Amino acid sequence: MASFNRRGFLLSSAMGLAALGLSAPPVSAATHDRLLRRTLDRVVDPEGTTLTEVATPVGDGYRLLTSGPGWPIEVREDLVAARSDRDDRRTPLAAFVQFTDLHIMDVQSPVRFEYTHPILGSSAHRPQETLAPLGASALVARVNSLRAGPVTGRPFDFMMTTGDNTDNHEQIELEWLMAILNGGSITPNTGDPSGYEGVQNCGSDLYWHPDSERDDRYKSRGFFPHLPGFLDAATSEFHSPGLDVPWYCTIGNHDNTPSGTLPVGSLTDCFIGDRKIMFADDRVTEQAAAAMTEPDQVGELPDEVERLEEPGTVKASSIVSTVTPDERRMPFDTKGFVAAHLSEANTGPGPVGHGFTEANADGVDCFYTFPIAEGVTGISMDTTTLAGLANGSIGKTQYDWLERTLRASSSVYYDLLGRRRTQQVTDELFVLFSHHTSDTMTNPLPDRRRPAELRYIGDILVTMLKRYPNVLAWVNGHTHYNKVRAHTSSSPERGFWEINTASHIDHPQMARCIEIVDNADGTMSLFTTLLEADSPYQVDHGDYSQAGLASLYRELSVNDLYADAANLGSEADRNVELLVAAHHPAR
Repeated sequence: MASFNRRGFLLSSAMGLAALGLSAPPVSAATHDRLLRRTLDRVVDPEGTTLTEVATPVGDGYRLLTSGPGWPIEVREDLVAARSDRDDRRTPLAAFVQFTDLHIMDVQSPVRFEYTHPILGSSAHRPQETLAPLGASALVARVNSLRAGPVTGRPFDFMMTTGDNTDNHEQIELEWLMAILNGGSITPNTGDPSGYEGVQNCGSDLYWHPDSERDDRYKSRGFFPHLPGFLDAATSEFHSPGLDVPWYCTIGNHDNTPSGTLPVGSLTDCFIGDRKIMFADDRVTEQAAAAMTEPDQVGELPDEVERLEEPGTVKASSIVSTVTPDERRMPFDTKGFVAAHLSEANTGPGPVGHGFTEANADGVDCFYTFPIAEGVTGISMDTTTLAGLANGSIGKTQYDWLERTLRASSSVYYDLLGRRRTQQVTDELFVLFSHHTSDTMTNPLPDRRRPAELRYIGDILVTMLKRYPNVLAWVNGHTHYNKVRAHTSSSPERGFWEINTASHIDHPQMARCIEIVDNADGTMSLFTTLLEADSPYQVDHGDYSQAGLASLYRELSVNDLYADAANLGSEADRNVELLVAAHHPAR
């Protein structure tokens, strides 16, 4: 049995409360203004992005949001130096948007483990999660309103969503995802169509009860308001406009395993059953948490889930509620995930399959290439394993395919001994996409799709990528925070950028625009600009319009007990210009 800190809830809550006091920029206001003015002079159209304004918490206790100053572009020269006159020569090559960790969620699902949140934190339960589908629709609306990259003005070529698109990998969540991205009506409710059946009206002080005046742990700390009618509003039908640009999809651990951590095949009967654990004692909670986090206990859920009979007493080990079963909660597998994307009914703005092709139809190999723009190719990787645990790795079959793909379009590469090699092929620039980061590819558990296959961790993949100078960037999610990292090498041409973006389920709920430009001076720049959803920063409580609920989604996330301002990243992780050697300038 793993050892867990029973004070986890109090400690995590204290950390979360401290984090809500977002610190001021580490530079003076005058310096910040000067940097921002310089940024705005460099860009084509910053309106609607974090270059002009950012949601900023104000007040004490439960904090409201207001418009704060935008974030300037920070120039990163970790790989190669920037020339001062590059803006006058730059040519835009591509512009796209990254969504990640949308976690479109059936919050009433019987397979959710909300009661573990004192140990596991916000990944188990969030007060705002009932509004996740509606919040994602507001993010779609933001992309549609922008239409082009703010720095260059190049129209968006596509949107890529880098995994954890769904939360419980249920069929209904996948249907909602398709409607959100393609456009359509969504009713984010399962089970009883006439009412909510979940933890936020279960009577346990462990959760915020918006409809009730109950003094739960959220309200008692001077935080969350009483919002009568919230749950009905949150589970009511709304309409998503759908993206106006093509979109592609990368698979994440929550898209193919229960809770994103348990082995495939776990709890299958429970998905469509009528029993849901709302809260439990420490023993059950710790065993469930260990089953999702400890390699030697993965998938080993507690056997006793109702009541323990003891001489002369009855000890409740967990409270199991009866809920309305729903066949739509049946989990999909990787084959079903790909099939949903290939379905003509889900084509939306295209392309057909959203990157997946018939070569992926069996669900074994969920990786592919796609054209980003002339001379630039995207590679979507599958870093998940069906064996369980949240972190990832990459199988040898995919690793070998990836290297063959890079080498086939590289006139220069480096062999295993570091020797420079040349060949007569047409050069292509590459941007890679995955769910996991290099640091979170630490899970060597075998994938049952290829059970005998060797799995590689992130460090091994990074070493291989450095052998190909035409790799510009690796774009990913999973961590729920913003982090931009330079993978340096002894030769500048062998370095590349890893761009990690925060989730849209937890604070700060952002997407990222990436623009690739040729500076015509032996360097290229990748401009990354963070984007907020298209919703007001503040509305009156009780405004249950679509815009009002989308606004509340952001407001609740910043007040979550586990909200962490560190997820924003530093200035060097937000709006940045990333210089990279243009060993093979794009055509």
